[in-house]
Amino acid sequence: MSLHDQIKQLIIDSLNLEGMTIDDIDTNAPLFNEGLGLDSIDALELGLAIKNHFNIVLSSNTEDNKAYFASVATLADYIASHHKEP
Repeated sequence: MSLHDQIKQLIIDSLNLEGMTIDDIDTNAPLFNEGLGLDSIDALELGLAIKNHFNIVLSSNTEDNKAYFASVATLADYIASHHKEP
């Protein structure tokens, strides 16, 4: 499974998006607002899931996180550059 698909599945599983598949999530679409429609609580839950799944400590800088969480593609870029094996 590609990193993009892993992230999509993690979004679906961690946010309990029942009835949604990885094919329903556009890799380049915004995760918040007009895109997938996630909110700040979803961001916290997703951040924790990413931390646990990929062994990544996310920045506490809100502006940085907005950029990282913009889309599945930007999350994948961030994870690929920061992923550490457990």
